[in-house]
Amino acid sequence: MFFPQKLGASVPKIIVEVMPKADLLDPQGKAVANALHRQGNARFENVRIGKRIELHVTGEVTEADLAKARKIAEEFLSNGVIEDVVNIHVEG
Repeated sequence: MFFPQKLGASVPKIIVEVMPKADLLDPQGKAVANALHRQGNARFENVRIGKRIELHVTGEVTEADLAKARKIAEEFLSNGVIEDVVNIHVEG
């Protein structure tokens, strides 16, 4: 397995957050919401479950990197029919 940086080293990451479209049913989120309610956590009315993708970057993250990540997120990392890319930001 290839690790571009030593473990524990700070590596800049572009974080892509993808969520199901708001008007679509989220069966996984509904199951979690139901389980929370059964355990007495009724204040949590709705749960939606998405995904977080980390793109580790060699060197400093540029605006071009962010633009490329957005394109990759919309064309490859998400399904535009049922998901929205809701956030892309740099971490680390």
